[in-house]
Amino acid sequence: MARLKERLLEKIQAHRPRLAKLVKESGNVVIDKVDIGQCVGGARDVRCLLTDISSLDPQEGIRFRGKTISETFADLPKAPGSEYPTVEAFWYFLLTGDMPTESDVEEVLYDFKGRANVPYYVYDVIRSLPRGTHPMVMLSSAVLSMQRDSKFSRFYNSGKFNKMDAWGPMYEDCCDLVARLPEIAAFIYRYNYKNADIITPNPELDLGGNFAHMMGVGKPYDDVSRMYFIIHSDHESGNVSAHATHLVASALSDIFYAYSAGLNGLAGPLHGLANQEVLGWILRFQRQLGEGVEPTKENVTKALWDTLNAGQVIPGYGHAVLRRTDPRYTAQRDFSLKHLPEDPLFKLVSMIYEVAPGVLTEHGKTRNPWPNVDAQSGVIQWHYGVKEWDFYTVLFGVGRSLGCCANIIWDRALGYPLERPKSVTTDMLEQWAAEGGRKF
Repeated sequence: MARLKERLLEKIQAHRPRLAKLVKESGNVVIDKVDIGQCVGGARDVRCLLTDISSLDPQEGIRFRGKTISETFADLPKAPGSEYPTVEAFWYFLLTGDMPTESDVEEVLYDFKGRANVPYYVYDVIRSLPRGTHPMVMLSSAVLSMQRDSKFSRFYNSGKFNKMDAWGPMYEDCCDLVARLPEIAAFIYRYNYKNADIITPNPELDLGGNFAHMMGVGKPYDDVSRMYFIIHSDHESGNVSAHATHLVASALSDIFYAYSAGLNGLAGPLHGLANQEVLGWILRFQRQLGEGVEPTKENVTKALWDTLNAGQVIPGYGHAVLRRTDPRYTAQRDFSLKHLPEDPLFKLVSMIYEVAPGVLTEHGKTRNPWPNVDAQSGVIQWHYGVKEWDFYTVLFGVGRSLGCCANIIWDRALGYPLERPKSVTTDMLEQWAAEGGRKF
């Protein structure tokens, strides 16, 4: 058994009694209330999901296993000659909560390279889709096609299925998926936009470096990839892609069924597709200012007010949970300030960042006037020549697999049950509203 899997088993065996004790001794302790607004409004802020992989504070932002993004970048082992950690080091950290040693990272690197060989039929599935198919359909279909080789499914159908052992084959499937996704994503990009001129993987490189190589983009795009995959990996478990993956897997579906569902949720314009829409808006905004016009506080402020007065929103600003600048935005801004400070699009985005919060606050119709992750991410891709913005959500999907897969491994390890919330009717809500609340 690989050292990571052994370490994970130790963590699982230590965690199971904690959960059992909570359910047995404190199962009736009330931790939240649900009002009609939350019921009708998509269960917003209802505390009813459990994950130890990441936590999201409205003021502080995301923490991975207790560490902020900046702490994560600072503490994890870096790729040789890189400013950023390897995805392999981050994967070890997400699963265990431990800082990996260089030896631990080397073992994961070696393990992923052995798993990264994508089955031939996956490419057949992608090629069989009609021209013009959205890249997210290609990615979701590719993931779903790999279900035929699922080790978890094989274990379930073996007649020897044991709920407490289910995490082992789920771990194997998840490692296979995470290791293969960069090659699948790069294939989709080259197949769609580079006349199917496919670049073969380089087994000497880590996951992020190899992805940049297969995309055909030079340095420092390898660091862009490492950063991008890590900051997009997880955002607690209530977002659509993470929750959809958890929900489907709670039916004991394998990760290929489950993550395909998560990707389908990620493809929505209110979730992962937003980065594509934000960049399109920024390019239109740039044209609105005028060819070669330098963005200033005055002309950007006027253009933003023109946007709002026309009944439109400012894409990339606001978040369902956060009430401050998204640290994922800040991480990308820091990269841009160092590597592309004179890029015209970045200069525009930077000026919008200076001006938009004040405009939105004065406008008074938003609870959070600060930028989210999508306000910056497309600009970096554009700068390095990845200008096909309908591909951007595929990049998000590669990164989000890390968090979704880590969560599902732990879901199976702790034996989480089938998710089955209780529904109510509008008549019931109207009755309880008239009575001042439900009578217990």
